[in-house]
Amino acid sequence: MEAPTATPTHADGRDRPARGDLIIGAIGSILVCVGSFGVGDPPRNSTTLTDLGLSWITYGHGKNLFGTFFWLGVFLMVFAWVRLGRRVATGSANSPSTRTLQRWLLVWAAPLLVAVPVYSRDVYAYLAQGAVFGAGFDPYADGPAHHPGPLVDSMATVWATTTAPYGPFTMGLLRVVTEITGDHVVAGVLAVRLVLLPGLFLSLWAIPRLARHFGASPQAGLWLALFNPMVLIHLVAGPHVELLMAGVLTTGLVLVVTGRHVTGTAVLALAVSIKITAGIAIPFLLWIWLSHIRSRRPVTARDVVGVFAAIVGVSLAVFGVWTLLVGLGFGWLTGLGWADVIINWFTLPTFVAHLVTLVAAPFAALNLQPVLEITHTIGAVILAVTLVALWWRHRHDARDAVAGMAWAMLAVLVLEPSTLPWYYTWVLAIAVAFTLPPWARASVVGVSAFMLIVFQPDDAIVFYKPFELTLAFLLAGLAAWSLLRPDPLRLGRFGRWAWGSGHSGAPDEPAAEEDGVRRPEPAPGG
Repeated sequence: MEAPTATPTHADGRDRPARGDLIIGAIGSILVCVGSFGVGDPPRNSTTLTDLGLSWITYGHGKNLFGTFFWLGVFLMVFAWVRLGRRVATGSANSPSTRTLQRWLLVWAAPLLVAVPVYSRDVYAYLAQGAVFGAGFDPYADGPAHHPGPLVDSMATVWATTTAPYGPFTMGLLRVVTEITGDHVVAGVLAVRLVLLPGLFLSLWAIPRLARHFGASPQAGLWLALFNPMVLIHLVAGPHVELLMAGVLTTGLVLVVTGRHVTGTAVLALAVSIKITAGIAIPFLLWIWLSHIRSRRPVTARDVVGVFAAIVGVSLAVFGVWTLLVGLGFGWLTGLGWADVIINWFTLPTFVAHLVTLVAAPFAALNLQPVLEITHTIGAVILAVTLVALWWRHRHDARDAVAGMAWAMLAVLVLEPSTLPWYYTWVLAIAVAFTLPPWARASVVGVSAFMLIVFQPDDAIVFYKPFELTLAFLLAGLAAWSLLRPDPLRLGRFGRWAWGSGHSGAPDEPAAEEDGVRRPEPAPGG
């Protein structure tokens, strides 16, 4: 019998059709970087652009031109991301390899490392908090305004008197950065990006392994959590501490699910010392560890007590060491409440408060703030109950526990007082372990595109402006629909090329591939 001809699976042959998409996204990233110099969040009271003769790009026609560059770049990145998502979702021979995606992710990220901060002034707040710490103040008790200067001038004024909400590792890192860069704002921004960059490399290592461990597609995981323009632009060009936290979080999770429980718990505790949100994952480690024991023998009460003690002991030890080294105690707890200062309707309690005041308007003039206090309190109670219920519900095995982590992170996003675009990294970094159904992938595309529009690169917001909000919904819906259907605008041959499909209908379910063998993936957990 004649042997069948094997289909080439080597990277060069398989990746060539997707290379155009990856190049388009890289061009978009360059345009975002260039445009950021005209429409981003530059340091206030800085003469850098004036000294370079480039101040004209920040106003008038110059700003309009660079704004065009920026939004064209965002469009190209979303465009390429959606096309790439169609290839990854079908699991076809045109789907790029994991190694290729890892290399190209760095190409997409590189221009954003030198961009002017966009969508947020948080990086200046990081620097100001590090500087106030270095000046001898307690950033968990004293706001950046205690140490005035260029850093405080550049940060959002609403945070000038608030205390830091970040863990001891982050505060120690920021103090080191500001001791090196001083009041030089531009150097400080670049330094912050460099110290957060290891999180990107950790994510590139961990995400494919986490996906593959649970039978999901590593390419789909990279596409979902890292090539996502909302994630990439906010975390790298922003930048935000979630870049480091997500990398450490996924690395610790990979270590735990592959049986290195103590080391993985220690790494996850480090993630908690970066940002407390990572602590949501810690309780679920109990079920993962016990499921590994159960795979070898029956679990006893002694096992439960021992594993619980080990998780608590390792977590407290790691967090305690960083707390002692930094020397600030547990004052970071006082900074967590400042999230209430941000008001947007992307979380359920705030949305309900807006709805109540709107419905009551013809009958009574309700002030939004008192209503917010009530809905936020109710939301906090519901969130606490939900987190406990999710922890108990997802106790059956390791896969179930990781699904519970993802749902718990999503519950926080939905029920906390406020949500910002980069917070979605918490869920996406864990959701890569599962094969998401088409509607879920399309929802991620829609939400990501929406967030890139309603939040503006100069830190403005348009989600209370009807025209801009409607436009954002329409464009986000088009982006989401284009992931599921070829040529959604019925543009004929050009539309089929633009949306990366030569046939009609929804894409097939992705298939896992390892060592050149394609395998169907199990349904999503939880």
